[in-house]
Amino acid sequence: MDWGTDLWDQYDGIDKHTQSGLDLVDRYVKFVRERTEIEQNYAKQLRNLSKKYLKRGSKEEQECGFTNHQSFQDIVNELNDYAGQRELIAENMMTGICVELTKYLQDLKQERKTYLADAKKAQQNLEISFKQLENTKRRFAKEWGEAEKATQQAEKIENDTNAVKADVEKVKQHAHVKTHTAEECRNDYAAQLQKYNKEQNTFYYTEIPQLFNKLQDMDERRIRCLAEGYSQFAEVEKKVLPIITKCLDGISMAGQNTNGKQDSLRFIEQHKSGFERPAEVDFEDYSQGIKPASSDANLNQPKIRTKLWPFSHKKTKSPAAEDYSHLPPEQRKKRLQSKIDDITKELQKELDQSEALEKMRGVYERNPQMGDPASLEPQITQTSQNVGRLRGQLTKYESWLAEAFRGDDSTNTAVNNNQHCSMSADPSQNIYSEFDEDFDEDVETPIGKATALYTFQGSSQGTVSITEGEQLSVMESDKGDGWMRVLRANGDEGYIPSSYVKF
Repeated sequence: MDWGTDLWDQYDGIDKHTQSGLDLVDRYVKFVRERTEIEQNYAKQLRNLSKKYLKRGSKEEQECGFTNHQSFQDIVNELNDYAGQRELIAENMMTGICVELTKYLQDLKQERKTYLADAKKAQQNLEISFKQLENTKRRFAKEWGEAEKATQQAEKIENDTNAVKADVEKVKQHAHVKTHTAEECRNDYAAQLQKYNKEQNTFYYTEIPQLFNKLQDMDERRIRCLAEGYSQFAEVEKKVLPIITKCLDGISMAGQNTNGKQDSLRFIEQHKSGFERPAEVDFEDYSQGIKPASSDANLNQPKIRTKLWPFSHKKTKSPAAEDYSHLPPEQRKKRLQSKIDDITKELQKELDQSEALEKMRGVYERNPQMGDPASLEPQITQTSQNVGRLRGQLTKYESWLAEAFRGDDSTNTAVNNNQHCSMSADPSQNIYSEFDEDFDEDVETPIGKATALYTFQGSSQGTVSITEGEQLSVMESDKGDGWMRVLRANGDEGYIPSSYVKF
């Protein structure tokens, strides 16, 4: 079954049907284009969301190592990759469906226009031929009627006895002319009828079927192309589905990689100071004659700063020192070891480069045509200097690390033994000190003078408050932990950050 055979008389229906098909293609293109806009906006919003929550900060913050923080960043990154796939879906739909179908639709419109125009032209030609047939038919009818009338008139005159022979001949001649003319019109009509029937047969059995079949083929091609566009609507997304699944798997893996116990251990590793807990406070029995220590009596009594107080109300950040002595013991050792590892790697790199340069110089010396050995001297000298510098740094940091390990036990012991020395004293000394006039007390001598650069509020045990511009006596210098012991003019003594004063 085909349109040319079964729908030979349905020109208007075919015209409407094919136009409806083209409208459907155009509507589908608009539908896909709007879908791509939705995908693009969705992808844009996802990227903005990822950008908003992507962690930006110091290197230490980014490399904190906590699994719950890192997993969240992994999710943000996976979501950003997922947004990229949504953008790819939009791009492929636009190029693979919208662009291709739009171009194909223009070709179909032109093809349909041509076929319908050809059909109309054939119809017009057949109508013109039919009009010619009607004209020849009417002329034949007219001429034949006039010929019959002329013949009847000639017969009538010929049968009239009173008619003149000349008139009879004249009438007969006229009838003969009319009859001849009618015969010619009859022949013209017959020829035109034969021509029209042939053209009509060609129109209904050849031209129209061919044109309608071409329109049928065009419409079926349109449907096949549209069907492919329908399939691509899903295939475009299926092609990126493995990557999308990978992104989603990455998000699931981020959840599986989150480990509370591991984060707790990591937190301990980052913040463990290495200090010992404060020692117990000694009991001062005033019933045995011990007098409470006055501020004057304790003027020069040494006080030990508590290096770790779990509930400090105010923290003062010490300036960073090259040997990391501003850090707690445990953290100091880790930072020193990390620095040693970095220097070792850099040193090995320089040693490898030095060895390679020496080998190259040997090759140049044996084969001068390959290069001038002197050209390598600047690089060799620079590498040698780098090796020397790095070895010096390595020795320095290794000595600091050894010092950190050696100082752990002695420092912790000193802290425990002297944690509360300002609150307790030897009972025998307290009993007899005010009565012994010959008592020779050791007076601690300041090691220098300093001026306070900033105001410091000493809120922790063992610290002392100072005011900007105040003159201070330095009783104990910085031991590498960022703190020093000073004596104020009013007799208050305690520890302050070393960076708060100048000598």
